[in-house]
Amino acid sequence: MFPIIPAASAADSGNQEGIFGFGDTGSVTGVTNLVSNTGVVASDTAAVGTARKSPAACEFGGDQGIFGYGYAAGETPVTTTNLVSNAGVVASDTVGAGEERGYLGACGYGGDKGIFGFGYTGANKSLTNLVSNVGVVATDQAATTGTARRGLAACEYGGDKGIFGFGNDGSACDITNLVSNAGVVASDGSGVGTPRKYIAACGFGGDQGIFGYGAGSEIAETNLVSNAGVVASDTAGVGTARHYLAATQYGGDKGIFGYGTTGSRTEVTNLVSNAGVVASDQAATTGTARQELAACSFN
Repeated sequence: MFPIIPAASAADSGNQEGIFGFGDTGSVTGVTNLVSNTGVVASDTAAVGTARKSPAACEFGGDQGIFGYGYAAGETPVTTTNLVSNAGVVASDTVGAGEERGYLGACGYGGDKGIFGFGYTGANKSLTNLVSNVGVVATDQAATTGTARRGLAACEYGGDKGIFGFGNDGSACDITNLVSNAGVVASDGSGVGTPRKYIAACGFGGDQGIFGYGAGSEIAETNLVSNAGVVASDTAGVGTARHYLAATQYGGDKGIFGYGTTGSRTEVTNLVSNAGVVASDQAATTGTARQELAACSFN
């Protein structure tokens, strides 16, 4: 007999793809770009849903994704979400839950669920909102944990846990907060690495993660996250130093950083191997140059 493979394992397959979406091209946009299971970024897909910048995105359900929150035209904070099917199709708007905000982070946990956390709207926040395995976003969690901040990032590790890291708590910081496999956010962890904000993060290697790039001054340094949630010291940067970028896993065990700004918006991408090694800038760049976007995997 063939073994039964749980649905939650689908996103770990070599067929896993990614998607970059939304952002600021000089005005807010809803354009998306698919990432193949070999790390090739496709040309723009026409926008679906409310154009906005500074949303977050994560996986749920084992093979689907969700974009949520951000700032629409006129710097209007929203709770809007858009589901991503296991074929990479972005759905129309769903009215979100919780407090409107942008500059937040999101990651998967528990194998098939997600969490949006932290952010900014008038002040830094420590709010979190859980995402069910069918993509339903819950109201603000009553108990908030960790230093309120914006411009942070989050990724999965250990197969079923997550971590929020770095950001701006009034200045660039290196604070981290672990997320259990039940979606519980832990208190602040001791900082490791260069403090920075407007950073990106994704998984790699099946059970590890990586934070990379960001601003304090523009940097390209990265910090690996072990399968036990331990953040390593800085690894020398590779590629164009920038911030306001996004990152996602693809191919089951690899990652990609993409887009952002150096002071000018860019479409630069950098692949991450299944050992966490970041490659130099890809020669062929695709899609509209933009910043303040989000990314997640699907399939």
